[in-house]
Amino acid sequence: MTCVDLPFTSALELAQLIRDRQISPLELTQLYLDRIQQYDPKIGSFVAIATDRALDEAKRKTEQLASISDSDTLTPFFGVPTAIKDLNAVEGMPLSYGIAALKDNIANYDDGVVSRIKGAGFIILGKTATSQLGSFPYTEPPGFPPTRNPWNLDYTAGGSSGGAAASVAAGFCPIAQGSDGGGSIRIPAACCGLVGIKPARGRVSNAPVGDYQSGIATNGPLARTVADAAAFLAVMSGYITGDPYWLPNPEIPFLAATHQPPRPLKIAFATEIAPFREAEDVIKEAVLQTVQQLEGMGHFLESKCPDVGELIAPFTRIWQAGVVAAGVPMEALSPVNQWLGEQAGTAGDYLQAVRQMQIISRRIVAFFEEFDLLVLPVYLKQPISVGEWSNLSPEAIVENIINWIAPCPLANATGLPGITLPMAIDQKGLPVAVQLIGKPAGEFTLIQVAAQLELSRSNFCFLAKSLAI
Repeated sequence: MTCVDLPFTSALELAQLIRDRQISPLELTQLYLDRIQQYDPKIGSFVAIATDRALDEAKRKTEQLASISDSDTLTPFFGVPTAIKDLNAVEGMPLSYGIAALKDNIANYDDGVVSRIKGAGFIILGKTATSQLGSFPYTEPPGFPPTRNPWNLDYTAGGSSGGAAASVAAGFCPIAQGSDGGGSIRIPAACCGLVGIKPARGRVSNAPVGDYQSGIATNGPLARTVADAAAFLAVMSGYITGDPYWLPNPEIPFLAATHQPPRPLKIAFATEIAPFREAEDVIKEAVLQTVQQLEGMGHFLESKCPDVGELIAPFTRIWQAGVVAAGVPMEALSPVNQWLGEQAGTAGDYLQAVRQMQIISRRIVAFFEEFDLLVLPVYLKQPISVGEWSNLSPEAIVENIINWIAPCPLANATGLPGITLPMAIDQKGLPVAVQLIGKPAGEFTLIQVAAQLELSRSNFCFLAKSLAI
């Protein structure tokens, strides 16, 4: 293995190399920090790099590794570096939510998901960039450098977990935490050629926060392989005291799903989401190619999609209310977030939107009584260029966002799980992706099918020579 290959090695393989003492946590951490220093000024994936803290933790873990005889006793990702999105608190690290005025705000606690990540043995390299308040599917918060796509620096890495996706795609860490309230894991995963899992509602705790935005948002993994994403999901998952809703731990670990082919499934697919336009040709072709591959694996495919048009109004209202609920003075926010906040309406308007969303969601979930999975585009056109919408009015930007990411919010509204997979490369050198949506609490089946598809696209290249950097 060369110094070029190592940064793009899977997190599970790196954990095994550490246990086998072929590389130390300190060597690995230094390797990633050096790459961040060299390349991230072009990309903007990190808003804070915890160099000293990460190296101190790596030294402690390297010393611990040298002092034990049985490495099988180590935590599953002992000594493997990762990164945390700047919407999540890490004690002693900055927490700005993508707001320039909060750059010096230091968290004094760990989010529940961060505690689980630390408990699995990860070393946190720093905080990754997010769109302001996580509101947008691109990562260009005022006062911060834009986050660029490592495959083509002229284009967005997506959002709101754009920094997390770019950091993995660029080989700055093998795996990263993100969050998804309307596609914010799946969109950047698609932009950057990664696997991204939006877990089912209640799978991953939002502690110490309770019911955030009526359950539409959740934490989840971004990775280069299905196995890494499955293993990281297992690390994040589980009840934390006081959670308003939760799912029981799966009887069989998620990672095991990557080694267990599913039974023949009934799978729906669509290349358009009414009332929106059809996906552009390169994305449509990726969906149809995926359909052909699934049929070749023995699954039964049918062109069908639930009606999501009625979700637009209530979901937009909840999105608007989230800006106001952040409690940040409007003058500290971008013009688009200010406009969203001004449209939020009253508390009664919000509650009516929640009720309407839940009624419509019941109809969408009922669709999955007939089907095991739904194959969809992630977005309806390929990634936008950096700054492409910057001169538009806030109203026009919001309309563009809704029309771009239309296939994503149905999973957030319903609480259904979803996974994004890269399937091809377009003429601009950008990945082309599809998403699978599963039944309630159906991550295991999603991972099974995703692992099948991953084997079918062995020509997809993740290494540095394919990246713009």
